[in-house]
Amino acid sequence: MDLALREIDEFISAHIGGKVIAREVCVDELSITVHRDDIIETLKFLRDDINCQFKLMVDICGVDYPENDERFCIVYNLLSLTLNLRLRVKVWTSEDVPVPSVTSLFSAADWWEREAWDMYGIYFSDHPDLRRILTDYGFEGHPLRKDFPLTGYVEIRYDDEQKRVVYEPVKLQQDFRSFDFLSPWEGMTPVLPGDEKADVEADGEEA
Repeated sequence: MDLALREIDEFISAHIGGKVIAREVCVDELSITVHRDDIIETLKFLRDDINCQFKLMVDICGVDYPENDERFCIVYNLLSLTLNLRLRVKVWTSEDVPVPSVTSLFSAADWWEREAWDMYGIYFSDHPDLRRILTDYGFEGHPLRKDFPLTGYVEIRYDDEQKRVVYEPVKLQQDFRSFDFLSPWEGMTPVLPGDEKADVEADGEEA
């Protein structure tokens, strides 16, 4: 583990270790998991403490594990320009339990939380304007959930030719593909179109 990463890991463990449920280092980045009720206090400490200064909220994203009781993992990616370090903070929740909004700490969280709500249905309490941000008006469901069906939904859009709003079935085609798990080079045909000329020229040079 990098020295700076080890030091920040030890500092976080010493000061808010009671809030940390789990921790891991992956690809030279530290990830900690806290309870959703502790997210605001945790992020405030990481932002304001002189030894941390994770002042940039890079993004917030959701991950869906439908087999879990708490199926959604919310990931907060932070950056400290002072330390030149990234930190990943995770919380878990179900589709019925809200997560406190962190827009009061990071203004950038506004649209990221709206996206997580739109795509996954993760509810953020005390968000100033929690509404859809990517899907169409009147869209039902949350497209990035693992159990979201590929058909059966209606898309609402404005047709410039008809000069009106039109309703159309959503067509999310997913072609059947067979994966043989071979290298892309092994799976290719022996001679690609156009390569046959190279073989002819090579034979001519040898002659």
